[in-house]
Amino acid sequence: MMDQNQFNLYNLEPVRFHPLFRGVEPERALSLLSLCEFRHYEKNEMILGKDKPREGLLLMIEGLSEVFVRNESNDRVEVLEVVQKGEMIGFSRLADFLGVSKPVKGEVMVEVKAVSAVKVLYIPFEVIAKRWDDPGVHDYLLTQIAIRLKDIYSSLAEQVKLARDYGENDTIKIRVQDIMSEKVVVVTPITTVQETARLMHEKRISSVLVIEKEILKGIITERDMVARVVARGVPMTAAAQEIMTPNPLSISRFAYYYDAISMILLKGIKHLPVMEDSKLVGILTLSDLLRKKSENVMKTIQKIEQADMVSLPMVKSAIYEVLDTLLRDRVPILKTLEIVTNLYDRLVLRIVELSIQKLQASGRQQPCSFAFYQMGSSGRKEQFILTDQDHFLVYEDDGKKGNDYFAELGKEITKNMESAGYARCKGLMMCSEQEWRGSLAAWEERLRKWMLQSTNDNLLLAQNFFSYRFIAGSNKLHERFENVISTQMERSKIFLFRLAQIEKENPMPNLDQPIRSLFKLERKNLDMKKEVLFPCHHSLQILSLLQGKQSGTPMEKIEWLMNKRVFSDAFAQDLKEAVSHILTLYVNQRWQHEKNGSERTSTISFTRLSTREKEELFLSLKTLREIQRQVFTHFSLLLS
Repeated sequence: MMDQNQFNLYNLEPVRFHPLFRGVEPERALSLLSLCEFRHYEKNEMILGKDKPREGLLLMIEGLSEVFVRNESNDRVEVLEVVQKGEMIGFSRLADFLGVSKPVKGEVMVEVKAVSAVKVLYIPFEVIAKRWDDPGVHDYLLTQIAIRLKDIYSSLAEQVKLARDYGENDTIKIRVQDIMSEKVVVVTPITTVQETARLMHEKRISSVLVIEKEILKGIITERDMVARVVARGVPMTAAAQEIMTPNPLSISRFAYYYDAISMILLKGIKHLPVMEDSKLVGILTLSDLLRKKSENVMKTIQKIEQADMVSLPMVKSAIYEVLDTLLRDRVPILKTLEIVTNLYDRLVLRIVELSIQKLQASGRQQPCSFAFYQMGSSGRKEQFILTDQDHFLVYEDDGKKGNDYFAELGKEITKNMESAGYARCKGLMMCSEQEWRGSLAAWEERLRKWMLQSTNDNLLLAQNFFSYRFIAGSNKLHERFENVISTQMERSKIFLFRLAQIEKENPMPNLDQPIRSLFKLERKNLDMKKEVLFPCHHSLQILSLLQGKQSGTPMEKIEWLMNKRVFSDAFAQDLKEAVSHILTLYVNQRWQHEKNGSERTSTISFTRLSTREKEELFLSLKTLREIQRQVFTHFSLLLS
């Protein structure tokens, strides 16, 4: 059994080196400690409530706690600080203790809860008063307060700026009833397929709703007609209930625009019945939601397709206007990138067309088929700002005549892309350069060289190359090119191993510090492009090449790897969400830089992130690191 003196010394041990007790005679330290109280809290237990009086400081002995504020209107929580072992809670009442302010009745304070099992030492202000004459105590408290003030002001400034940058706009506040169509075409469950099809044709609509006694039973779309009637051979005399999608998703007429667009885009549907209580009152389609944006899109498409050498530079601003609208309306990032990528693809197709016309006007005729490809962010369908050019040309073997023509075409395409706003690639990865154009045979030899001579330079070229995407030209030639690549890859396991080695030398960061906190982060920022997106793309690239897929966007590669059972369905879904979250942070920051005219950077500051964004970033990185781990595991098994 421990006597009282031993017990007191045992309790003093964890805190005797803390500034409040350091250098104090043991007897006096024990006397001060007797005025304090050790307290224990279970995980998620409240330590301090928002209206609980603060009568002293809490010194963390074990565990982690969170200091947070709660928004009463939506019950969302913003974590201000994560307090760790050796740190203190309760500085907000120090001014009262010093007599320079008075407590305000009913004042709402921050709240504190235990993140894990927590042990704290409660130190009443009476003890602080007894130690107040020690300069070391003054310096300690002043330092702690100064650090927190600095972090709080800088973080709050960032949060205010962020709120201004991404503030809600009128579109978000629009209700579903403001944009829905009240003219709904309905059939009964026993209406024939033929009659349903006739109604859709006559009314020029893409869906009908199935109603029975005023109750919504199902929906039939044009896709259903093709997939369930034509493809399956269902007779035209069959009843509508045999081909309908039963119990369709619906939305309240009082829901917001953003609720509707989230449901339509995230659930992958295009028609959304609108209800008031249980009664059908209208229908909402994707085109309704994007009507204002669609007008911009159609005008932009018209500008692109009518562009000439003079008007090419004007297309960039038109696409940027569409991008800004989509980002402001918080359209999910993958859908935003899909829309914008389609516009850029049209622009590039027009540039290729104009380049061919220019050569024709000078008497140069195309001697054989060709295929034009883009790489980098465009190849991954992630381009949202016109950055630098990344592209190459492949053409059928045609000797000197073909080489001369496509050398001129490559230069013309590069020049016209620059005119449209694409900067020239600093690494010269453009079809104006001999190394990035060639006949099918020349490309076969080039790939063979990269794979046999796996130098760092060749590996870097290959990393960029394998983000390629076919844009324009001959589909048949593209298929032949893919076969050439496939044949080369079957003989190049060492090449893939070398690519995997590069990834092993550049692991994604592991944010193991309390990332939820706005303050006291050991690491203040993260390069989203170099430290996260590139390693993710390269890892997906390697795993896909191992499974026989050369090209495709990251999402397409994830789907491919899931179908090949490399990824489980659950992990593939987590991966898509992780990539989506990272891209959302990356795109929004880069776009704000573009709009503000500031230096574009892919480095994101943690102080600009809300608690939820930091949590999602932490989980996303954890998920994405798993891809790299799978790359290492695959090659370990391959070599064993």
